[in-house]
Amino acid sequence: MTTITDPPKGEFRLSMLLYDTRYRSMTLQVIAALVLALALAYLYRNLATNLSEAGLNISFEFLGSPAGYDINQTLIEYTSRSSNLRAAIVGILNTLLVAFLACVTATVFGVLAGVLRLSNNWLVRKLMAVYVEVFRNIPVLIWIIIIFTIMTAVMPSPSAFRGDDPDSSMLFNLFAFTNRGVYVPGPFFTQGIGGEEGSIFNWLLVIAVLVGSFFATRAVTHRANNIQEKTGVRPKTLWINLAIWFVPIILLCILLGLSWDVPVLKGFNFGGGLKVGGPLIALWFALSIYTGAFIAENVRAGILSVSKGQTEAASALGIRPRRVMSLVVLPQALRVIIPPLISQYLNITKNSSLAIAVGYADITATLGGITLNQTGRAIECVLLLMLFYLVISLLISAGMNVYNNTIKLKER
Repeated sequence: MTTITDPPKGEFRLSMLLYDTRYRSMTLQVIAALVLALALAYLYRNLATNLSEAGLNISFEFLGSPAGYDINQTLIEYTSRSSNLRAAIVGILNTLLVAFLACVTATVFGVLAGVLRLSNNWLVRKLMAVYVEVFRNIPVLIWIIIIFTIMTAVMPSPSAFRGDDPDSSMLFNLFAFTNRGVYVPGPFFTQGIGGEEGSIFNWLLVIAVLVGSFFATRAVTHRANNIQEKTGVRPKTLWINLAIWFVPIILLCILLGLSWDVPVLKGFNFGGGLKVGGPLIALWFALSIYTGAFIAENVRAGILSVSKGQTEAASALGIRPRRVMSLVVLPQALRVIIPPLISQYLNITKNSSLAIAVGYADITATLGGITLNQTGRAIECVLLLMLFYLVISLLISAGMNVYNNTIKLKER
């Protein structure tokens, strides 16, 4: 007696590509890919034909020609004789700078406002609700212009610091707050490693030490977690982590001869030190308070997603309310907070392109603005802009997704 466990296999027919569930999804994907490829080919052919008829071609040689314009705030050396490529790099660094600063401060504002929106204090709760509703419902461009206008109208000019008026003196003789920006002491190294004093190699070495300290503290914390899981007793790690963070960087700064360049009024403006320009401050603060309002709602939703029984159980164990929030509620709420937080970080990066409204030289203002107008290479500049924002957005998403996978709930 023969037992048939599998249905007999029939011959393959073309109709099975549409009617057989084993092949239908693959068929639809192939059709979609072909349609997309044909559409891209048509667009490229149309572009090439139009450029050929106009006597133009796609070329990136303009990146090597002199830029011919100045940039008011740079993180690397730059002059008007520098190439368009270097001007674009300056714009990229300025974009990354304001995006990083805004992401950090917006997270701080958002977490504080989100937690305080659930406060038992009626006044604090309502004030945070007003902050969220006001700032997230007004376009960020308006906030950028408002903050920049207030800075230029209220803050004194550098010439006001001249004379013996005590109200015009610098803060601690180190900081100057003007309508052109904030002037702060600038660090530099007197003992260069690598043959050149103050070289970029010294700063790379400082960054490498900080990154090493970060991973070292993570290793110490991971070891303490393992010991706690095995024995129930958690070893103290605070002083060890503080030593890992501060001792290596302090020793390195002493070795490199860290010094400070204090700003001094010279003529009609300050010289020396570091200048944090008014456009950067306006853009940074506007992006922070605007996006912080959205993050506050994400934080509030994450906290409310945690079962009330978790809070009651922690309180029953005698844990203080602040510790309950930091040790019990927020760690569980992160799995709800992180996914929308990624979108807010991406919005900050893309909204930084509004910097041109206040004269901050980001990548949109340099490559997509002045360079495009001077060279007439619109297609090339726009393609490079699209590539930059695509790459930086994918990197942010990838990094945050890695962190999201580390804090998500893991099944046993």
